This record gives sequence, structure tokens and C-alpha cells, in this order.
Amino acid sequence: MGTVFSFDVRGGEPGAVEAALEEAIAGLHRVNELFSTYREDSQVSRLARGELDLAECDPDIAEVLELGAEAERVSDGWFSTHYRKRLDPTGIVKGWAAERAALRLRAAGVTGVSVNGGGDVQMFGVPEEHRAWRVGVADPLRPGGLAAVVSAAGADELAVATSGTAERGDHIVDPRTGRSAVTDLVAVTVVAPRLTWADCWATAAFAMGSRDGLRWLESLPDVEALLITAGDEVRCTGGLASRLG
Repeated sequence: MGTVFSFDVRGGEPGAVEAALEEAIAGLHRVNELFSTYREDSQVSRLARGELDLAECDPDIAEVLELGAEAERVSDGWFSTHYRKRLDPTGIVKGWAAERAALRLRAAGVTGVSVNGGGDVQMFGVPEEHRAWRVGVADPLRPGGLAAVVSAAGADELAVATSGTAERGDHIVDPRTGRSAVTDLVAVTVVAPRLTWADCWATAAFAMGSRDGLRWLESLPDVEALLITAGDEVRCTGGLASRLG
């Protein structure tokens, strides 16, 4: 997946938590083996070349592609599991993998877990009594600065995902043209219960641009967002303030 994952795990029985953590890490390595578009022998690469049928692939491949198809439907095609007309579910895999890793640890009985995959975060529970998870949102126009701090106070599950050009340049494609998205945005941060969808929605909204992206994000249930334009204008959904702190 080309990024670093970190875990913050609180509570639970030590033996069970250690086993779940090992399982979660092994699962991330397995996801990389299956989905890497940089590995010629990955199942996604072989599927894209027509060397494998979907039925011959690991069930995780079908699950991710099904989720991607749902994201494409909800976003009216602004999210896609193809990159320049080639199968590439990268836009959904990282968020899905981090969410699944966090779910494995929650199932082990932890009181709180935060999994960070390259800056996109899935949180469950609390880090300690009377304290909520908090995630800083980097300011893309001011290196080292923060645009906002998201709080998970009052939520048993919350995810934060950002798409933009600050870290990876113009890597987001307009699915209609197959070329880099022409947009007035430099970053979109989405807050939602699950990281799979937060990641997808941030990517789709970025490709849409600030006006259409904000309007679309406002229509999604349980979703809040912060959008930053190249002109240093900050736009946000109506309920985002309740998630800042």
C-alpha cells in the first residue's frame, strides 16, 4: 500500500490483544501482497491483465471491488476502482485495510484503538476514561501547521480521511476523462464512522471540486467534511463544528 501504519491500543487482556495485533499486522501485509499495483505477481495485477478470473482470486479482492462499486454508485461515478482505464482499487484499499485492522483489535476486547494508515485514521472506543481520541488535520498550505483538530467525543467509532495534492501531487484522476482532476481544491478531509467510506468520499469530493463536492458531502448521512481551496478558502459541512475540539 506504499505507506506506514501505526497502532494505538488501549485496555484489553494482554495475551488476546497481542494475538489480535499480530493478526492485524499480518493482515495488512497480506493485503499489500494481494492488492499492490507495483507487484507484477499480485492478484490485482494479474486480474487486471486477464490472467485470473475474479472467482479465482482471494475473497478479499471481490469484497473490495464490491465496496468500490457501491462507492462509484453513491458518488455518481466520481469514485472509481480504475486508474487511467486500468483496474486499480488503491483508492479504497488503504481505508478498508486500516478499518479492518481496527475491527480485529476491537473484537479482542480492547477499550480503545486507533489505527493510522498514512494519515487516515480509524478510531473505536476511547483512549482512557473521560478522554476522547483526537486527530490533527494538516494544513496543506502551511507545512507543519494544523487546519483543524477532530474529536471523537461522544462517538464509539469515528474515522478521518484526507485526499489532496500536498503529499503525492496530482494523483487523483477525474474518472470521466482519465486525466488528473482539474479542481480548485488542495485538500478534502472527511469525518465519518468508518474509514472505508471516509477515504472514498474524500477522493470523490476532491475530484468534484469545492462547490459540487461540498453539496454532495452535505447530502450524505453521518458525514462531515472540511475543504480547503488553492486560494486558501476553507469550506465545511454544516455539522463539522460539532466534531472539532
